[in-house]
Amino acid sequence: KSSLVVLPTGLGKTIIALLVMADRMKDGKKALMLSPTKPLVEQHAAYLRRVLNINPDQVAVFTGSVPPGSRERIWKSSRVIVSTPQVIENDVLTKRFGLEDVSLIVFDEAHRATGDYAYVYIAKKSREQAADPLILGITASPGSTPERINEVRQNLFIEHVELKTEQDADVAPYIYEKDVEWVKVDVPDKAAEIKILLDSLMDDRLNKLRGVGVFTGNHVNKRELLMLQAKLQASINKGGSPESYRAVSLLAEIMKIEHAVDLIQTQGVVPLKKYFDRLREEAESKGGSKATKRLMQDARLAGAIRVAGMADEVNPKTEKVKEIVVQQLRENPSSRIIVFTNFRDTAEFVARELAKIEGVRPVRFVGQASKLNDKGLTQKRQVEILDPFRAGEFNALIATSVAEEGLDIPSTDLVIFYEPVPSEIRSIQRRGRTGRNAVGRVVVLISKGTR
Repeated sequence: KSSLVVLPTGLGKTIIALLVMADRMKDGKKALMLSPTKPLVEQHAAYLRRVLNINPDQVAVFTGSVPPGSRERIWKSSRVIVSTPQVIENDVLTKRFGLEDVSLIVFDEAHRATGDYAYVYIAKKSREQAADPLILGITASPGSTPERINEVRQNLFIEHVELKTEQDADVAPYIYEKDVEWVKVDVPDKAAEIKILLDSLMDDRLNKLRGVGVFTGNHVNKRELLMLQAKLQASINKGGSPESYRAVSLLAEIMKIEHAVDLIQTQGVVPLKKYFDRLREEAESKGGSKATKRLMQDARLAGAIRVAGMADEVNPKTEKVKEIVVQQLRENPSSRIIVFTNFRDTAEFVARELAKIEGVRPVRFVGQASKLNDKGLTQKRQVEILDPFRAGEFNALIATSVAEEGLDIPSTDLVIFYEPVPSEIRSIQRRGRTGRNAVGRVVVLISKGTR
């Protein structure tokens, strides 16, 4: 039956897809595998060429960079097509080819099949056009609400859901909990001083928000802020009150202060200074938001910026990372190390600091989006970095939260988290000893006395 397979990361969803594919292609029919990003498409295609018992030339890759004219020709001559969904959606829409002889479509990261994402259109067309359509959705996380999961099921015409958790008897032997070392580091005095100024600024803005009557709590977390923002935005779209506009602007200030607090508590002064520079640029630019302009006029923020300017650039966390990396390479010079950090500025700073140490060959690995004065990595470049890391040309990968879903990060002797990120720690904690998932040590750094 058309099925949705839900299985934890690193336990072989791709292999299930491979076996179903081999079974469905016996009578000369085609199989189509869809994946949301170009690196994942390339990764799946390389794997299928290696293990499917057909001529590797018959496994084709479709992404936006393959010209439309060629796609029509390649479609006819290929047995397996691995593609990003937007390309297939466009080609079916413009009738370059149809899905009549496709006996299986695999939807990777199937939880994306909601709203008007291309997966939804392709599944519908497959039902209309194919003689004997079969759909396989694979994901580690089908969605966080029953409504969302049901939407995915309906959109992909799923008749059966196969769900395995790490507790299942046939999965448990392949999961092994890794002990995580938690290492506490001191917070510099200047950071504590900056935090006091930012807290006072935050209290002031929260009081104003209470005054408008949309907020009653004492403390905030990011999730509540985002939910409140969405609620206010919805009321403004319906022609909201002057209070709603005032509240949205105050919220924007609070989010900016919250981000600064986050940076000083988990990243240290250098990334905070960069953030202050960006705020200053925005406040001085013509299109800068009113919220940023108001913040930059507040004496407390000016004070925080002044203290940051005088602060020592050395971050105890970065020093600790250097110490742990040096020790690891002394004990095992051929080690591969990954340092995960939440913010790009930190990734850049840590990579720069590690590069100063003899024997450490770091490379930064971030997502695609480009920020002010910071170009993201194209997907092609991401793949180009992972290969030399596997080969050992680089021995330290400094990555922002795993930059991509599902990328096959090579096996590693040491993983350091610059700050606790529960979801990634959990996924690495649970990685078994199988092949690529062999992880030696996992170390998480925590700033003392911070949340």
